[in-house]
Amino acid sequence: MNSKNQELTSRQQRSVKTRKNLLKAAELIFIDQGFQKTTVTQIIRKADTGYGTAYVHFKNKDDILIELMEDVMQKFHDIAELPFKPETVEEAEQLIQKQTGMFLEMAQKEDQILKVVEEAMGASLPVQNKWKKIRERFIKGITNDITFTQQKGLTRKDVDAHLVARGWFFSNEMYLWEIVRGELQASVKDIVHNLTRMYIRGLYIKS
Repeated sequence: MNSKNQELTSRQQRSVKTRKNLLKAAELIFIDQGFQKTTVTQIIRKADTGYGTAYVHFKNKDDILIELMEDVMQKFHDIAELPFKPETVEEAEQLIQKQTGMFLEMAQKEDQILKVVEEAMGASLPVQNKWKKIRERFIKGITNDITFTQQKGLTRKDVDAHLVARGWFFSNEMYLWEIVRGELQASVKDIVHNLTRMYIRGLYIKS
């Protein structure tokens, strides 16, 4: 019984290693070739694994990129989901400015794989749909934060928290893609300052 359990564990470990190798190989090739030029065959050869084994883990290259998207966007979610329980408008502004800065700095750090994601969104419906789900998770979190501050009396109650959250996220997303494309017309620091001030002045109530 123990030997069977050990054998199963060994198989699981090999499976995890194979999956990681496929993802790492895919990331390197996607970044080098772009989404549309990359093939599953290239990924399999780079990962030095068998075709049958590879297709146990992933159906196609869209499937592989979606997992890479999930991994990289979790870093952004970790920033967006930092504790947000401000007691004052000033505290809220500090937290929002910090999170916005970290979010856009992460875009700079992960710009290579995000370039692939943007290309794939124009060519792959599954990738488009995945991005929509990622976006809605961000918006849901922002909506919860705004609702909290409305209940605390820090923000206006004559606005719809969800609609404001969508506007705020789309503003950040626009700058994220400008960073990825290398199209920024200002420093991240200046963008964060102006974006945050606009958001705070429009939504929060002066103390």
